[in-house]
Amino acid sequence: MPRTASLALIRRYYDAFNAGDAAAMLACLTGDIEHRVNESGHRIGKDKFAEFCGHMGVSYREQLKDLTLFATDDGTRGAAEFVVHGEYLKTDPGLPEAKGQTYTLPAGGFFDIRDGLISRITTFYNLNDWVAQVSR
Repeated sequence: MPRTASLALIRRYYDAFNAGDAAAMLACLTGDIEHRVNESGHRIGKDKFAEFCGHMGVSYREQLKDLTLFATDDGTRGAAEFVVHGEYLKTDPGLPEAKGQTYTLPAGGFFDIRDGLISRITTFYNLNDWVAQVSR
């Protein structure tokens, strides 16, 4: 897959995220998607990813801004850097109580791309920074 096609795929994925369109996000993924979130679980498959999206959609309202995308020349790997602008809506077990707190958090994502779809997403952010922001 050419580099430009990989960049367009990652852009579609994040555009769907910002639109709150889980179905469009899922359309960008392989059936055996590997999803890793720092300091959180590791899930395999579209069903698990869809469950994660459902949970996130209830607990958080987020928009990603200042998105910068990268891809290897052969298009098999990609990365994104962005800033999450969010609102904490419903308490997530083991985390501080949600009271509608807002937060701004630098983050990044790393991708494997196979057969024109995303086969791995690894997301990183500073959880301690997020906890400090929502605990004020």
